[in-house]
Amino acid sequence: MKNVFTMVFFLTLSLSAWTETIIHAGTLIDGVSDTPRKNVSIVINDGKITRIYDGHAFKAVADGPPVTHIDLKDSTVMPGLMDMHTHLAFERSKESYSEGFFMNDADLALRASVYAKRTLMAGFTTVRDLGDDGVTIVSLRNAIAKGWVDGPRIFTAGKSLATTGGHADPTNGRNAKLKGDPGPKEGVVNGAEDARKAVRQRYKDGADLIKLTGTGGVLSLAKSGQNPQFQMDELKAIVETAKDYDFTVAVHAHGSEGMKRAVLAGVDSIEHGTYMTEEVMDLMIERGTYYVPTITAGAFVARKAKEKGYFPPIVRPKAAAIGPLIQGTFEKAYKRGVKIAFGTDSGVSAHGDNAEEFGLMVEAGMPAMEAIQSATMTTAQLLRIEDTLGSVEAGKIADLVAVKGNPLEDIQLMESISFVMKEGTVYKSE
Repeated sequence: MKNVFTMVFFLTLSLSAWTETIIHAGTLIDGVSDTPRKNVSIVINDGKITRIYDGHAFKAVADGPPVTHIDLKDSTVMPGLMDMHTHLAFERSKESYSEGFFMNDADLALRASVYAKRTLMAGFTTVRDLGDDGVTIVSLRNAIAKGWVDGPRIFTAGKSLATTGGHADPTNGRNAKLKGDPGPKEGVVNGAEDARKAVRQRYKDGADLIKLTGTGGVLSLAKSGQNPQFQMDELKAIVETAKDYDFTVAVHAHGSEGMKRAVLAGVDSIEHGTYMTEEVMDLMIERGTYYVPTITAGAFVARKAKEKGYFPPIVRPKAAAIGPLIQGTFEKAYKRGVKIAFGTDSGVSAHGDNAEEFGLMVEAGMPAMEAIQSATMTTAQLLRIEDTLGSVEAGKIADLVAVKGNPLEDIQLMESISFVMKEGTVYKSE
């Protein structure tokens, strides 16, 4: 009886491994070529793309594997989209500054799972999460990888690093009794020794990369939105230690001096970049530093700054001043030749609205094809996963999305993803 069970078990595994899915696409944007392909079929086996061929014909093979056909002849198929700047642990509202006092860790995690599914349904199969309490998104990442909940593939920074009183100091704005003196364990550093310990703590916590707040920020309860907040010895200690653990380093920065210091220290990406100068742009080009614009977040906070009572008084003038400038910075950086990777800062704006960034990028002068590539192959290169994701090619993981129609003619179609596949599993099909 045991032998019979073993034979049935391995036969089931064999059939599962050889079940094929064929997607018949009207148009394919593969993430690599600047020219879309018409009328192609994509063959998927065991979660990976095995081949791509012209036309939609299919000839059954005797004793061949079972085949599932997916008809997307009226659609444009693309690689799964990637967002390099999200915060799945929260979503901005009037209550954001107080809810932490009333929500348990489990509440935060359960709510984050809702945001994660919303993000996946919007076509984003991979995201970087750039800052939470240090544990929530690590747990969410693991739960998604285990199949417990639906969501995108997550690369998380865990707790963002800050200096005392800096943008990611979690005690800003609290009364004296609650401020305390957070240190490297909580992601607050003062000096190179603290910086090294903070990076190692993120490794211990299970993070995938390092995020630091190189300048002041818009939404923190602190006065400046752009002053530099790390000294060079601290930045160099973070970057050097991060390399020991194979971490990339992402840097929140609005002011130019903080950006310049970060680029010279060797970080991998600058986030927001509001007051980026030509000098900084040229340094980024020279050193291969990526720019993650987050235009959507800038537009969102600029709108909300006009609503009385939405932001605390110390935040409102920063939101009004900084928010409207990001799109203009993006336009200048694109024209100058800075490498641009797609990112939204979702969590500031609503999760699931990530694709609004495409329209803002195109409005500022980036061609639609390049905007799509910035969210596919370019983002994969920033994550160092271009060998497995980021394009529709044989041998790569089958992360695929589709829209009905042609997004190269109407970029707003990216906000209406009709088909989502992640690792060969269909999560959405309209």
